[in-house]
Amino acid sequence: MKIVIAPDSFKESLSAMEVAIEIERGFRSVMPDAEFVKVPVADGGEGTVQSMVDATQGEIIELEVTGPLGNRVKAHYGILGDGILGDDNSDDVSSHKKTAIIEMASASGLHHVGLEHRDPRLTTSYGTGELICDALNRGIQRIIIGLGGSATNDGGAGMAQALGIHLLDSNNKVLNVGGAALSQLHSIDLTDRHPLIEQCEFKVACDVNNPLCGEKGASSVFGPQKGATPEMIVTLDNALSQYADVIAQSGISDRRHSPGAGAAGGMGLGVMAFLNASLRPGIDIVMQTVSLNEKLQGADLVITGEGRLDSQTLHGKTPMGVTRLANKQGIPVIAIAGCVSDDANVLLEHGMKAIFSVTPRAMPIEDLLASAKHNLYTTAQNIAALYAMNLSD
Repeated sequence: MKIVIAPDSFKESLSAMEVAIEIERGFRSVMPDAEFVKVPVADGGEGTVQSMVDATQGEIIELEVTGPLGNRVKAHYGILGDGILGDDNSDDVSSHKKTAIIEMASASGLHHVGLEHRDPRLTTSYGTGELICDALNRGIQRIIIGLGGSATNDGGAGMAQALGIHLLDSNNKVLNVGGAALSQLHSIDLTDRHPLIEQCEFKVACDVNNPLCGEKGASSVFGPQKGATPEMIVTLDNALSQYADVIAQSGISDRRHSPGAGAAGGMGLGVMAFLNASLRPGIDIVMQTVSLNEKLQGADLVITGEGRLDSQTLHGKTPMGVTRLANKQGIPVIAIAGCVSDDANVLLEHGMKAIFSVTPRAMPIEDLLASAKHNLYTTAQNIAALYAMNLSD
């Protein structure tokens, strides 16, 4: 029997690989002769770097970069290892490009900015550009960027500046960083753009469809959580509109209305404009990169999971992505979560065979997080016993 274990992380307690290990331990205690294949996955959000590095036996690169407020912060990205099999156009392992995975939040995330200092007129994505620059300088030929959790509303302008792209005002002076400064943007000089950008393929994990500007744009929808007042939202929206105008005037394709252009404070537009990146759902990029489809072949059962299962799991979350891929091969899927909401049974209507919570009883959140490994192990053990009993009937 072949069992594939493909979970996301349990936020604040276990990485995706740690989740997979505990599930395997529980199942192996009941089914010692089964073949277990662990494939930690993610949906492009927090934990994606660690999951993909673990899945491919890669490495974490730690750097000090420019934080959202201009101070130095510690950040990291991953370089994937030899566990990769997936390439868009080829299954030939020799054709694979060296790949890095970057979470924008690592360098430019909201967690770097205290509540009292949140002001998206000032914050910059410069640090994310520094991570990209470091990866390019190491000879990386494919970069996957996960959007989300950013503190910025600068349209990726800071990222562009870190990569040698000059944003200039009407006096031909370099623009200040931050979202509000974009209202003064007059021209863009690509002369000193990092030379290796054109040799690199950029894929961006993006799970929102917001355009750059307007009532559904970056400033209006995502600005408030980053500290924007109603007055700031108007300022930032106008600034992003000016930014998009100048980008279009520079001969770059006008993508301000494209789905996802407003993601991560307009970073969606920035990566499309300056990196010629393609935007796709995060779970699709991750599953392809770790070759989950190939690893599912011949499996009898798939176990997936995440910290919380609810109706939102249907929309681009890891367990649903894994379920859809497994169902295409006719493989049953069981999901395990830290907690299961009242509306989670809707997942059973979309291909999951069963869902389980690891929470044994009501307890303080601190105790629940501390006992996560044990609870996950015992839950997996009980599921395995039930599954094995069904096989013997």
